[in-house]
Amino acid sequence: MIMEEIDINALLIGSKSENGELFKSLLSHLVDEHLGWRQNYMPQDPPLITPFAQASPAFQQTVQRLKSVMEELSVRMRKGSVPWESARYWGHMNSETLVPALLGYYFGMLWNENNVSYEGSPATSLLEEEVGRDFSILFSFPNGWGHICADGSIANLEALWYARNIKSIPLAMKEVKPELVAGKSDWELLNMPVEKIIDLMSSLSEVDLDLVKRNSARSGKRIEDLGKLIIPATKHYSWLKAADITGVGMDQVVMIPVDDHYRMKIDALEKTIEKLVSQQIPILAVVGVVGTTEEGAIDHIDKICSMREKFAKKKINFYLHADCAYGGYARSLILDSNYDIIPYADLEHELRENRVFQDVTNSISKDDYEALKALEEVDSITVDPHKMGYVPYTAGGIVIKDKRMRDAISYFASYVFDKTIDPPVQIGPYILEGSKAGAAAAAVWAAHRVLPLNITGYGKVIGRSMEGARNFYKFMSDLEVEVEGAKVKSYTIYYPDFNMVDWVFNVEGNTDLEAMNKLNRNFFIQSSIYSGMPYLKPILTSHTDFGREEYGESCVGVLKKIGITSPWGASSHLTVLRASAMNLMMYDANDFAAYEVKLEGAIKEVLKPCLKDGSK
Repeated sequence: MIMEEIDINALLIGSKSENGELFKSLLSHLVDEHLGWRQNYMPQDPPLITPFAQASPAFQQTVQRLKSVMEELSVRMRKGSVPWESARYWGHMNSETLVPALLGYYFGMLWNENNVSYEGSPATSLLEEEVGRDFSILFSFPNGWGHICADGSIANLEALWYARNIKSIPLAMKEVKPELVAGKSDWELLNMPVEKIIDLMSSLSEVDLDLVKRNSARSGKRIEDLGKLIIPATKHYSWLKAADITGVGMDQVVMIPVDDHYRMKIDALEKTIEKLVSQQIPILAVVGVVGTTEEGAIDHIDKICSMREKFAKKKINFYLHADCAYGGYARSLILDSNYDIIPYADLEHELRENRVFQDVTNSISKDDYEALKALEEVDSITVDPHKMGYVPYTAGGIVIKDKRMRDAISYFASYVFDKTIDPPVQIGPYILEGSKAGAAAAAVWAAHRVLPLNITGYGKVIGRSMEGARNFYKFMSDLEVEVEGAKVKSYTIYYPDFNMVDWVFNVEGNTDLEAMNKLNRNFFIQSSIYSGMPYLKPILTSHTDFGREEYGESCVGVLKKIGITSPWGASSHLTVLRASAMNLMMYDANDFAAYEVKLEGAIKEVLKPCLKDGSK
């Protein structure tokens, strides 16, 4: 089914401000609306800043000071900022943001609403509640609940907070409401299914629930008994911070190796759980990643879910979270206009009918499709609008499958949340943060209303980004240049699941890993803010290191392809150049072809000083 077609070009300011006048007119209209709102409230009240006051020397001097500071701010921002919107930027997770999101944020700031309490945000709290429902629909959680938070790190911290508290509830019940769990051993209580725990919580009175919560993990007791937090080696570093902050402890974190596609090894995960269970060590939670930070890899969420079902039959249960901070919006690619999952057999046709990819040979792999589809089976999901939602920072997000789970982490402060009043929306009691910007909710809400979270809306955005990444991948895979008398070839690390492209440069004939790492590190320095003004750089990129300790043998194949014969020892690492290919204009084959010449020239220019310093 095809809906009214959306043109993404109309939703961008443009790298050359092609839609600048449209943006200014829309922003000016919103500002006028706000100013009129102020003027029309109780029109019988007199203005408090009089023309006489405005004409005073102090007033005029203050205005001049204001203008001077704003001019200095403008200079500093123009001089120091990175041109994310340019087709020459192939670096971190930054890009041009969508016009509706920008307008929503600017407009939301004028009202200065604080979404911690409905009393301080009667408009934007409702918008955030709707955004939470959007998240639930995106991941097929009919009874879900979600909200906006500062970023993916906070969302991941909340997820572990949920897991810790939920899994500790049965032990607390044994202390204060033993009749609910009569006859069950501690091992059985620590392996109770999440759904069963939520059902038991829901059966309690408010007084009894508060008593149980006070004796749960929030008391600080028996947290270590809850077991291990299992994450892939490609995890975001926020998971280690979350283990620290929640008291779960970094010693309880177990990392699973990844394959040569940088996805968590399912067989290694299963063997790890079996070994822990044989030692009577429970599993607190397992985390899968959709869109890893360094590689953009999509873990086999479907296989993790199947494995969880297998263990559940053995009465081994654990909390399951999907860290989709980067890749969550990709699920819009497999949802039709009614938000139903598109069968894989029909997906290629739907992608073509909705013009998601310019090149009709582009599609989504079966592996990635199954992983995205299976997200409906996990307990909670991190998803960041300020990444692939193309919304301004800060706008992270989390969604839980069952909104009743909120009771495991809720706190009610009497001066903020009056239990005798039933407001239309309650967000603050169920989140980690306190005061939070209503402007972020306005931004995400506006973007979601212009672009539905399905194949007709955000699917087109994600498709453009993925297609641009594939264009860049092909370019970097084929690139070979001559610089300073040396032949330098680019080697891509793997075909991207999503839109992250990783590659390395190596001088022809070099077999030494250290020399290659030095070349790529120098290239990063020369093509980043660390060697001068970013606005003068002909190309910008980012980098990371794949360390032997975390990545294991997953790099061996690519090193062999490159011709590196240095040993891949315990202290080895591979310095990788990394592009989060979020640019929404490089999907077009003709536009990209025009930039290929520019990019090749820029790469040669950046490589010159790298080779002169002995990186040959």
